[in-house]
Amino acid sequence: MASTSRLDVLPRVTCPNHPDAILVEDYRAGDMICPECGLVVGDRVIDVGSEWRTFSNDKATKDPSRVGDSQNPLLSDGDLTTMIGKGTGAASFDEFGNSKYQNRRTMSSSDRAMMNAFKEITTMADRINLPRNIVDRTNNLFKQVYEQKSLKGRANDAIASACLYIACRQEGVPRTFKEICAVSRISKKEIGRCFKLILKALETSVDLITTGDFMSRFCSNLGLPKQVQMAATHIARKAVELDLVPGRSPISVAAAAIYMASQASAEKRTQKARRCVRGRIHIPLHHPTASQSIFGPKKGKPRKVRFIQDHPTGE
Repeated sequence: MASTSRLDVLPRVTCPNHPDAILVEDYRAGDMICPECGLVVGDRVIDVGSEWRTFSNDKATKDPSRVGDSQNPLLSDGDLTTMIGKGTGAASFDEFGNSKYQNRRTMSSSDRAMMNAFKEITTMADRINLPRNIVDRTNNLFKQVYEQKSLKGRANDAIASACLYIACRQEGVPRTFKEICAVSRISKKEIGRCFKLILKALETSVDLITTGDFMSRFCSNLGLPKQVQMAATHIARKAVELDLVPGRSPISVAAAAIYMASQASAEKRTQKARRCVRGRIHIPLHHPTASQSIFGPKKGKPRKVRFIQDHPTGE
């Protein structure tokens, strides 16, 4: 069975007569064939992808596949290691009854530490529904930090959590420290320390967060319509432009703008609903330092709120 190969599978293998032709891969024979002249450019090509077939004969075994996962370029040997299973026969035990192969494996300790960190990163990303590209960037950041040994004494889980926070910022989908803390076992203070050390060690930077980075997600968590979201975005932008919230956190400004827009519309939210969102991402809607700059000094009472009527599109 033949199928068209992607260009990035074997970018260096081309037909000498037709270098621009897309080669066709015969998976049964392992051949790379030129569709123009039929020349077999490469033969017995090894597929390094995952094994999708199973050989369990419908048995409920733990791992019915005969081979492991695909290569991992972040590990020293591409993760092509061999794990020796526990034996059951007499030859598998010494004279004291201990297993001869109990801890024997070909994976190095550094690769084993990185594998554990990669699993933790994947678990954290799954809990807050982050895409695969952020996981890959986080793994790459962790590998760079681990190989530099610039954060000795810090727990790998703390480094992984900080790398996930940095990757989210670099990919344009920032998450708060509270959100990272919620899916990890690390305190906000420790993640913040590792965050600063990693930026210094890798000589990299992240873009400053703005109210717009959180507005869409916060409104979605509260179930607010698009009109309220656009009005809240307009309120937050005007508050920053008029310098009404100097030194305030963008998260607090976004929360105050959402509260202001929702109260001026028919889509009001109860304190319970706001606490539900606030408990996960820490939106201090009722905090005086976060809201009085926009609302006014009297118990968080809004100034003249006419944004939704005057600016229905948030412009």
